Amino acid sequence: MAALRALGELVVNPKDRVLEAPELIAAAADCTVIVADRQTPGYGAIFAALPRLIAFSRVAVDIRNVDVAAASAAGVLVTRASPGFQAAVAEWIVGAMVMAARHSHGYVSGFRSGVQPPPIMGRQLRGSTVGIVGYGAIGAHLAPIAHAIGMRVLVCDPYKRVDPPYSRVGLDRLLSDADFVVPLAVANAETENLIDARALAVMKSTAWLINAGRGNLIDEDALEAALDAGRIAGAVLDVGRAPDQMPSLRLAGRKDVLATPHIGGLTPEAIAHQAMETTRQAAAILSGQIPEGAVNADHAARFRHFKDRR
Repeated sequence: MAALRALGELVVNPKDRVLEAPELIAAAADCTVIVADRQTPGYGAIFAALPRLIAFSRVAVDIRNVDVAAASAAGVLVTRASPGFQAAVAEWIVGAMVMAARHSHGYVSGFRSGVQPPPIMGRQLRGSTVGIVGYGAIGAHLAPIAHAIGMRVLVCDPYKRVDPPYSRVGLDRLLSDADFVVPLAVANAETENLIDARALAVMKSTAWLINAGRGNLIDEDALEAALDAGRIAGAVLDVGRAPDQMPSLRLAGRKDVLATPHIGGLTPEAIAHQAMETTRQAAAILSGQIPEGAVNADHAARFRHFKDRR
């Protein structure tokens, strides 16, 4: 906030909630740049209604709720932050694997209810197999950690090169061999419901599904059916299809599911990375430069006009 104020007059969301489109239009009437959190949509209606707006900057990687086509049609530049959360999310995944493998959730709930829980034989991560679906920033950070622990690392990503000591395999091979299946693919039309009933049926009955990527990667009805039938051991979910990518309550409340409220990247270091990168983007825009993270620079007519007037 201080860094943004140093760039010029700062208008702050006056509500304690996400603004609806008419409210955002009213609040940003005189603004040159909108800086939005991941929950605030880039409504298509705002771009034509805000003639002074030259850029819409998202303090997140995911811009699926930004109407980039409408922004481009109006000549407004759209930017997004780069991943700064890969270490935090990878660490959350390792913790999730430990919790699942050692039945820690059952022990915690038992002790908290005043009951002495019986010890259950667990499994160690060393010697187990983790299957990483999607070898992006998080997957590439997770793989060496898992290998260092002594895990066998399988990777499925048709668009990325995977070098030893990790093995690149097809999705079915990964699903059938992995003790922990970790979907980290980009969420798009190609990967919608990537983990569906067919995929869950290929997994081991002792395997855990761990989702710290996007809720859209998993068919939740199929996951619920697989859990009901005991086809997999359980699931650990930090994301889901509830608002703001939260785990769905009907799944989160199950005894065979461990859920956290989308906190995989919620560390000071991860938050600071994206916040300060977005501030640097705003500074670049106001100085007439296209920043890294721009997604529609070829259609940013208002930005070019702004730059020419400077």
